[in-house]
Amino acid sequence: MSFPTQVLPDHHRHCDDLFVAAEEAAQRADWTAAGPAFERFHGQMKAHFEAEENLLFPAFEAATGMSAGPTQMMRHEHEQMRGLLAQLAAACEARDGEAYAGAAETLLMLMQQHNMKEENILYPMCDQALGAEAERLGADMDALLEKKHA
Repeated sequence: MSFPTQVLPDHHRHCDDLFVAAEEAAQRADWTAAGPAFERFHGQMKAHFEAEENLLFPAFEAATGMSAGPTQMMRHEHEQMRGLLAQLAAACEARDGEAYAGAAETLLMLMQQHNMKEENILYPMCDQALGAEAERLGADMDALLEKKHA
């Protein structure tokens, strides 16, 4: 894998799978499984945000001169998701299935909309704006996400 449009959508799917595993355990009230499953999901979401916010977005902004456009919106949505992830962590800690389900439903909708915008709009813009730099950046993001995945 190399380009952001290859690396990051695959990681979206990986995070989606981890989300489902955590949600299913919480729905069963299997908190012994839900806690660690949520931590794996949460860790991968943090790694994904880090790859975008520390590598992709600054490179895109430097290449285009745009800092108040799509990357600003994506950062805002990341903050919204961080808040929901905190609610999920608290629900896991409290073993509160109802609170977990409510926050998970909201997070799922936000993630789906967010990922669609990134995959269909932002990532292709990044690949185009970054040119040859996109391949190196994609490799760096792949390495970061693999390291966090290990």
